Amino acid sequence: MTNRFNQLFANPQRKAFIPFFTLGDPNPESSFELICTAVDAGADALELGFPFSDPITDGPVNQRSMHRALKAGTNYETCLTLLRRIRKKYPSLPIGLLLYYNLLYMRGSEAYAEFSEIGIDAIVCSDLPFDESEWHMQKLADTGLGCIQMIAPNTPSERAVSLLKHSSAFTYVISRFGTTGTNEHFETEALTRIESLSQVSTQPIVVGFGISKVPQVQDFWKHGANGVIIGSLFSLQIENSLHDIPSVQAFIDGFISEVQASKAC
Repeated sequence: MTNRFNQLFANPQRKAFIPFFTLGDPNPESSFELICTAVDAGADALELGFPFSDPITDGPVNQRSMHRALKAGTNYETCLTLLRRIRKKYPSLPIGLLLYYNLLYMRGSEAYAEFSEIGIDAIVCSDLPFDESEWHMQKLADTGLGCIQMIAPNTPSERAVSLLKHSSAFTYVISRFGTTGTNEHFETEALTRIESLSQVSTQPIVVGFGISKVPQVQDFWKHGANGVIIGSLFSLQIENSLHDIPSVQAFIDGFISEVQASKAC
């Protein structure tokens, strides 16, 4: 079943920029405004996270982002309301969710059906091992939701090929060891690995973790990534300007506009 990510990447030459935001950070209304700013600035898709009390794959910046959202009263139902508002405003925009699996496990089949009804396109669970995800993948397929698998820097080649084959929206390639956060420089191996994976994959490849600069985005695009995700950079801006949301909006608008302009370079 096709979804909006399939449409986005139908042209293999298309290079996508995908910002990540924690839903409800710094509070539900400001979160909605910041997400809209990103889309209006030219974001090609969204990756949105539900705040969770133990975000083990996230670094300190995104952990604090989630804690801010929870402290502001954001809960599961708040996130669903935000998703409905975003989908209503942007009916054709691809939207992926990054969830910790407990949030789905506790709710069972109902959660998948609800996400499908809202118009979510794909889900990645960063703490769910592939070998334990058969039920999850079946529920995604049953409800028309795209499956996003993650490939780590130390994933063996044979396993990476299997993960690529089991992704129906795109494959999320982690650019470095460790958790989310910003990185000043990337090792050459990170770029060559994207290049190698893109040559054996028939599915789109999106890279994330640590990317925070426009030249880094360009480098990953040039080495075969179909898309790039940036999140911690925006979470840090929110943290540093909690009482000045317009300045965060200005930063998001400027950064994404620069990224989109760089496609012509």
